[in-house]
Amino acid sequence: MTDEITLITQLRKFLQQKRYVVVFDDVWKTEFWEIVKHALPFNDRGSRIIITTRSDLIASFCKESFSDHVHKLQPLSQDKAWELFCKKAFWSEFQGCCPKELVKMSMDIVRKCEGLPLAIVAIGGLLSTKEKVPLEWKKLHDSLNSELECNPHLTSITKILSLSYHDLPCYLKSCFLYFGNLPEDYSITGPRLLRLWVAEGFIREKKGKPLDDVAQEYLKELIHRNLVQGLFSELDYEILRKYRIHDLLREIILSKAGELNLSQVLEVGDATFDGRSRCLSIHDARENVLDTSEYSRVRSVFFFNTNEMPRSFTVKLFKRFSLLKVLDFEDGRIDYLPDEVGDLFHLKNLSLRRTKVSILPKSVGRLHNLQTLNVVESGVRELPIEIFKLYKLRHILAHSHDFEIKSSFYSVRGVKVHEGVGCLNELQTLASIEANHHGVGVFEDLGKLIKLRMLGISNMTAERGRALCDSIQNMVHLNILLVGSISEDEIIDLQSISTPPPFLAHIYLRGRLERVPNWISELQNLVTLVLFFSSLEEDPLSSVQALPNLITLSLNHAYDGEQLHFEEGGFKKLKKLTLRELKGLKVVDIDNGSLPVLEELAIGPCPQMEEVPSGFLQLKSLKILDFYEMHREFVLRMQPDGGEDYWKVKKVTTIRLRYRIKGEKYQIYKLNDSDLSERLQG
Repeated sequence: MTDEITLITQLRKFLQQKRYVVVFDDVWKTEFWEIVKHALPFNDRGSRIIITTRSDLIASFCKESFSDHVHKLQPLSQDKAWELFCKKAFWSEFQGCCPKELVKMSMDIVRKCEGLPLAIVAIGGLLSTKEKVPLEWKKLHDSLNSELECNPHLTSITKILSLSYHDLPCYLKSCFLYFGNLPEDYSITGPRLLRLWVAEGFIREKKGKPLDDVAQEYLKELIHRNLVQGLFSELDYEILRKYRIHDLLREIILSKAGELNLSQVLEVGDATFDGRSRCLSIHDARENVLDTSEYSRVRSVFFFNTNEMPRSFTVKLFKRFSLLKVLDFEDGRIDYLPDEVGDLFHLKNLSLRRTKVSILPKSVGRLHNLQTLNVVESGVRELPIEIFKLYKLRHILAHSHDFEIKSSFYSVRGVKVHEGVGCLNELQTLASIEANHHGVGVFEDLGKLIKLRMLGISNMTAERGRALCDSIQNMVHLNILLVGSISEDEIIDLQSISTPPPFLAHIYLRGRLERVPNWISELQNLVTLVLFFSSLEEDPLSSVQALPNLITLSLNHAYDGEQLHFEEGGFKKLKKLTLRELKGLKVVDIDNGSLPVLEELAIGPCPQMEEVPSGFLQLKSLKILDFYEMHREFVLRMQPDGGEDYWKVKKVTTIRLRYRIKGEKYQIYKLNDSDLSERLQG
């Protein structure tokens, strides 16, 4: 309590003479406001406090404290509701318009949703998967009647959303309910989610398709049904994309998962585990959660926001949950993995991501069913030779960022592995391993991993380049390649690949290049190319401008020349271009007809560049501009004759102009969809 009082006092003192805006989102407890309000002084300086909540009680409670008004969000107008429904229900056909024979029933459905966007989106998403014929529409229309007419409030919405769950095919229901293991508002990366589904046995095999690909199809279907939200733009590549569910859907999931004994969530103050559920998600790692007599059904255990876990806790965990398939300690406060982990014969997914565990016991060699080993950003620096007994391993994730390096060339550090990794012929992911730890033997082993889709190599030296190239040529399914050199001056020699993997889509190279490897220009499926510290002397654009599917290009410390030229007809699909830390760059020329669909442009710091790129104002698809610590002359020339109105006409939504004069940072110049929210200063 003393710490709370001290913090409140300090915050109140800090804000006393300031004009401030504070936003508290999704408040559920009146106790929260009782504490927080004492930290916010009423100082007659035009400050604003905004609280969002789904509780009328809290809204009225806060109003009494503020003597201010409550704004209730209004439902969508009929026109807007209809527009939203059509976008969701007919997104893939009929040009987003409703066929005549479905208009009446569709209008009835929209009207019964009473302008509530969540209900409209969910029902529209459900209908998007149906045949666009009156009979299918009528089935849903009739089942909605009783639900919507009785109670238009939250309970009714929950019932409506439950219809989306009940309409799911059996193979998707378990996948959807699995989100119940995650905390509220938690987002999970796509690859992690898919690996968990596979480990749980939720994914049905399809002839000629890896399970991960089938899992991706399942996820896409849930997204199209608007049951899962994707927190990404189309410019993000798969490994970065995150997903979550709406809070209301989580309530449905927890209810259904409880009924089916699929999962149980233990949060602060909850009773001990009842032992009936298949999955246990612990959001408060108290040792007494294991004090129960029945564990036979438990197959998965997750930890979130946990306290320090003593060694006795983990030992007890492994002894009592002997049939585990999934054990996820991600972000858990654990520093030790006991030998008893080797007794978990059925374990398929073990995650120690962002834990303090530094040593994997030799007993992991007994985990003969293990598919995924994740030690990303953990203390693990070397994988024991015993992992070569794990012939079912599909994913080894082991990279970390070495922030101990003081120079700007921070490296992505891998782990040490012994020679013999080629025996793991089911591997699809190996990211990352250290190159300088090995002789040529380990690179020959890599050539045997023909199922690899993602390969990460750190601490590369020039002398190992040819051996690596020989191995990469055998990886016909490779999709993502990350290679980092041992130092900023060390050359990455990847020139000797004669037949590159045909499906290679994402390349990240960190280290010096004599030139852009010739084979990159042959990659018809390349989507992302990122070069760090390449120090190229020749303009690299000519070798990649004709790539038919390149969407993202990033040059960071990658070019030492004075001029870049984007030629007419080049980069036909490029949407995101980043030019960072190009210290010698003075001129950027953009021909008319180049970069026709570019949406995001980021430049800087480029201290020698005073002129805005020629042809820049003709880029018709620009939405986001980001110029970081550019020369002041460049900043001043950023405002065309049309001023603010020019950018509005161009449909640019965001402009960031960040620069310094005599060490002082200057304000960002922004646009949103219709208004200028902040003006350029200086």
